[in-house]
Amino acid sequence: MNTQKNANPAVVGLAGFSLTTLVLQFHNVGWMGLGPVVALGLIFGGLAQLIAGFQEQKMGNNFGYSAFVSYGSFWIGLAIILLFNHFQVFPSSSTDVGWYLFAWMIYTLGMLIASTRVHTMMTITFFTLFLGFFLLVLGHFGNPVWNVVAGYELMFCAGCAMYMMFAIIINDLAGRTVLPLGKPWIKAAAAVLPEKEIAKKAA
Repeated sequence: MNTQKNANPAVVGLAGFSLTTLVLQFHNVGWMGLGPVVALGLIFGGLAQLIAGFQEQKMGNNFGYSAFVSYGSFWIGLAIILLFNHFQVFPSSSTDVGWYLFAWMIYTLGMLIASTRVHTMMTITFFTLFLGFFLLVLGHFGNPVWNVVAGYELMFCAGCAMYMMFAIIINDLAGRTVLPLGKPWIKAAAAVLPEKEIAKKAA
């Protein structure tokens, strides 16, 4: 019998998401340039999140699998857009980026709905992420001041994701809940039994 404990890949996925989101907002509010954003977007927010997502697939976690692989791809895609703009290869206008962000806002809305069956902190994180995308879309299609507003709002989102990461690590080390995550807003349905288990119970 294999009793080896598997690590939770979410601690890497959430770290990649939160830190890369945070650094991008430092740029959006005018505190720094784009160089560190591209680096983090390719490696930590991108590659590390992809790896975490593939590990979530092995754990049987559809939510984590979709979230980490998708947002890892988002960061790699955004970094490529920034590089293309820098080198004037397939350059994207502000509205081009706005449509890119709009598509991700739609995906995030779906994940927000799903997150209500996880726990409170997950729902808050996805709500603030959805709101952040909405503000960024406004900024890219209209007044750029909304990008600054989104920057501060998404710093809070990044903080929520970082809190979840630390909660998983600290609660596991302590063997009890030190940092609570809250209850799901909607109770998840009971897991559907595999056909073989149903047959056993019926026998």
